[in-house]
Amino acid sequence: MKCMGTIRKKLRTVALSAAAAIVLGMSTMAPAIGQVSGYGDKQSGPANEKARILDKVGIQQHLNQQLPLNLSFTDDAGKQVQLADYFGKKPAILALVYYQCPMLCSEELNGLVSALLMVDEVPGRDFNIVVVSIDPSEGTDLAAAKKRSYVKRYGKPQTADGWHFLTGTQPNIDALTKAVGFGYVKIPGPDGKLTQFAHASAIQLVTPEGKLAQYYMGVEYSPKDLRLGLVETSHGKIGSPVDNILTYCYHYDPGSNKHSLIVARVVQLGGLVTMVSLGGFMFLMFRRDHRLEQANDKQGTGTGTGKKVNG
Repeated sequence: MKCMGTIRKKLRTVALSAAAAIVLGMSTMAPAIGQVSGYGDKQSGPANEKARILDKVGIQQHLNQQLPLNLSFTDDAGKQVQLADYFGKKPAILALVYYQCPMLCSEELNGLVSALLMVDEVPGRDFNIVVVSIDPSEGTDLAAAKKRSYVKRYGKPQTADGWHFLTGTQPNIDALTKAVGFGYVKIPGPDGKLTQFAHASAIQLVTPEGKLAQYYMGVEYSPKDLRLGLVETSHGKIGSPVDNILTYCYHYDPGSNKHSLIVARVVQLGGLVTMVSLGGFMFLMFRRDHRLEQANDKQGTGTGTGKKVNG
């Protein structure tokens, strides 16, 4: 029993040491984590100018706003089109992205495809998908490649006529983003050049008449909500404002070649899981010790009583 007590003491010492190490490690990470904002918050820190950048980045919900359907763009086949070509009879899902986005735009479109796979409505038949690049330097080749990629991901090539990937000039992009309430700014890429954009993520449902009916924030969308939104939007119904919880694509760290927001989230989650696991282990171990001590006390009392009787 003395050996068991020694082992338990060693285990307790190891567990407490590990807990202290984790707490110390998380405290040393605090400056780095402190520079990472929650969704919708601004980041602070001397290493970047995010606070000032985000002043112009965000999404203002312009529900019932009429889109300027006379704007001209170039489609994924190199043809000159107007926004009006995609409206009149069916609603549309509008996404403002840029095709060379290193992170968030792909997640946004991936989330859209995942949701669409779980609804009955079909692109081209029941609604159109209109994706517009906010980068005037991007051309038809990029738009066509993105269309092929997402139609393939959707797995229904017969719906290709319902997917439209557009590029345009800066004045037309500005007019569309202003109508939608989509604020963004250029930021340096890993090469130091202004080749990337700080922006938030959302898709918009637009009525057949071209009015903004609903905003869906983030990069994951509820299939149930999306289906209901498409049905209501097809009848011209305008939805209600939603919580403006934004997912930003804004900070690229050339030194680490990482997006700090995602890295810090993973580190924080890993630390939390470790602390919970360690806490559970320590609770079970101390509880077991307590039970063993109680059993030993009872056994010792019983033995002493027996000796008195025999004497």
